[in-house]
Amino acid sequence: MGDQGESRAAEPAIGLLVVGLGNPGEQYANTRHNAGAWVVDELVARNSGRLKPSKREHALVDEFRLGEARLTVAFPATFMNESGRSVAQLVRRRGIEDLSRLLIVHDELDLPVGRMKLKFGGGLAGNNGLKSVKAHLHTTEFARLRIGVGKPSSPRMTGADYLLRRPSRSERSTLDEMVVRAAEAAEHVLMRGIESAMNQYNSD
Repeated sequence: MGDQGESRAAEPAIGLLVVGLGNPGEQYANTRHNAGAWVVDELVARNSGRLKPSKREHALVDEFRLGEARLTVAFPATFMNESGRSVAQLVRRRGIEDLSRLLIVHDELDLPVGRMKLKFGGGLAGNNGLKSVKAHLHTTEFARLRIGVGKPSSPRMTGADYLLRRPSRSERSTLDEMVVRAAEAAEHVLMRGIESAMNQYNSD
């Protein structure tokens, strides 16, 4: 990212759009695939907000200020593999031109439970939600916050089946702690930029 990334980190906070990926509906709310949505819920709770439906953006949305910076959070009302339809509308209607100001939060099989990682751009690791976002934005150059949910312990279980199941009680306790830290990381991106947040939170 070089000098371009450094200039992004040095820019004053002008706002951030955080989109947590997942599937709508109570039957999916506590499954691993909705880890991104949990982070959005945490951001709403810690800022005393409330998600409200936005039909034009195909999402539940809330917006609040942290200091002088504006934080918008959203959970698409589409299913995971159609997330890009909602993200494209959110980006357009919220006036996001610099996609370092878009943070997509999603589950990650390749990270163990309790780990998270911020990144900018790069591959999609087979995530159907990210594939949809790329298809609608025509780029992979946006910020992501990967929430580690681990991999199935049984070779008989597919990744898809694993993601659509609830974590164990002990895993959920670990994930709940990580969700709080992920929300803090998102607020750090808002206030100080993606590069600064990567330097602090990826080293843990």
